[in-house]
Amino acid sequence: MSPRWEPNLHVRTGRHVVHNLHAHLVFVTKYRRGVFTDAMLIRCEEIMREVCADFETELREFNGDDDHVHLLVHYPPKVALSKLVNSLKGVSARLLRKEYSTHVHQHLWGGHLWSGSYFAGSVGGAPLTVLNQYIEQQKRPV
Repeated sequence: MSPRWEPNLHVRTGRHVVHNLHAHLVFVTKYRRGVFTDAMLIRCEEIMREVCADFETELREFNGDDDHVHLLVHYPPKVALSKLVNSLKGVSARLLRKEYSTHVHQHLWGGHLWSGSYFAGSVGGAPLTVLNQYIEQQKRPV
């Protein structure tokens, strides 16, 4: 990085890339059933941190309610967000169903913990209006 730049802890570098990618992910339980207890959410966060580490991704924030969880992840461009989500949901479902089987079976059936869908939103940076304006004002060669 150029010596004239202030170091930014959120900006990560790779071999050919400088990036600062964050995503807000929300996963809901199957049928929006209230399955999670505080202990399950604590374990879910531990599991998801391990999965993120395997993807060279950082789980910056985690929280949830009895029927959904929110994650803020900082990820490199080489990670396909859909693959990260698939792994986060798959590994957490398998381990939570195994470790809390009696509790989960009281609320859910059919072997599923998560709904098949999820929310993913990009986070951070300038608002879209500022980016649009910046791109429009670039000087084209004559």
